[in-house]
Amino acid sequence: MVFWHPKGWTLYRALEDYMRRRLDAVGYVEVKTPQILDKSLWEKSGHAEKFGHAMFMCESAEGEVLAVKPMNCPGHIQIFNVGQRSYRELPLRMAEFGACHRYEPSGAMHGIMRVRAFTQDDGHIFCREEQVTEESARFIELLRSVYSDLGMTLADTKFSTRPELRAGDDAVWDKAEAALSAAAEAAGETLVLQEGEGAFYGPKLEFSLKDAIGRVWQCGTLQLDFVLPERLDAEYVSEDGSKKRPVMLHRAILGSFERFIGILLENFAGNLPLWLAPTQVVVATITSDADDYARQVVERLTSLGMRAEVDLRNEKINYKIREHSLAKVPVIAVVGRKEAETGQVALRRLGGEGQNILSLDEAVRVLTNEATPPDLARARGIAKPVQEAALA
Repeated sequence: MVFWHPKGWTLYRALEDYMRRRLDAVGYVEVKTPQILDKSLWEKSGHAEKFGHAMFMCESAEGEVLAVKPMNCPGHIQIFNVGQRSYRELPLRMAEFGACHRYEPSGAMHGIMRVRAFTQDDGHIFCREEQVTEESARFIELLRSVYSDLGMTLADTKFSTRPELRAGDDAVWDKAEAALSAAAEAAGETLVLQEGEGAFYGPKLEFSLKDAIGRVWQCGTLQLDFVLPERLDAEYVSEDGSKKRPVMLHRAILGSFERFIGILLENFAGNLPLWLAPTQVVVATITSDADDYARQVVERLTSLGMRAEVDLRNEKINYKIREHSLAKVPVIAVVGRKEAETGQVALRRLGGEGQNILSLDEAVRVLTNEATPPDLARARGIAKPVQEAALA
């Protein structure tokens, strides 16, 4: 289970804020479900049978058997089931940054790539059968856009069919597999078949990313489910007044924040795009004569939302530049007596050569534009440079 230090947590929050905006923009409602639920819910949903060995459970003083949630799906159905739902409310896109716990074997642990506590960018779309194709296509379009913003390349899309241990009869699976396959092809996906690798309640699409050195990571998923709505008694009132079961699309883009952040760090070799970097700018002084001016520069940047720090140490400027470069700070703004007198800064880019001397106003404009997340930049008409992934 991860201990997030300040810089790591800053990166996490920047990624979470970005994902929240993207989901808000396409009509998701965000919810939060309990960490611990009675075991009976997991038995009813079928998760206890499938994941019981990997669930953290305890017995209360009153004899209740409680389980820490390994996934968010049953909780979202509990919310869907409150009140009477109408066909007019569908599709209902429900999202949660849901913290999950699973007892993974100790030998399977792998840094932050595989952990026992993780947070999914989870979501469930409750829809009618005739809406499956359109909702799947919308999700795939969103997923591709997010990966592009994050500088990642979609390697392939796998289609995973019914596993041996599964819920629902063959007729239900036939319908689910046919619907998901047709939806993916309508969205322009070329599918790689993975027989027997589906979720226990439905077939799924698995979206894999390729990093800068060619490794492939499975991150995003889209799963079509007729089973859980039946098991947990989800229903809506159709146009003719009859009660019907919604189709449930389980979907995630990052998969888990922990794993995706690990993939991002390796893909960029720590040299993150400016909008994601925990420390975006360090203002470093050449002499103490520039200390007050350096503080003013940092105050100007931070007032505009940038993550800027000041380095006033009595060290040579080359030492400061080398130290902050090793720490992967994207921009170092060097100021001395001359810059303080003329109201300028000398910008040095990580991995670049030389420096660019700008007025403070121009430097602030350039840096704040560059630090604007891609979704907000598009909305504001800001052109952003494409950052190449690291090959080291």
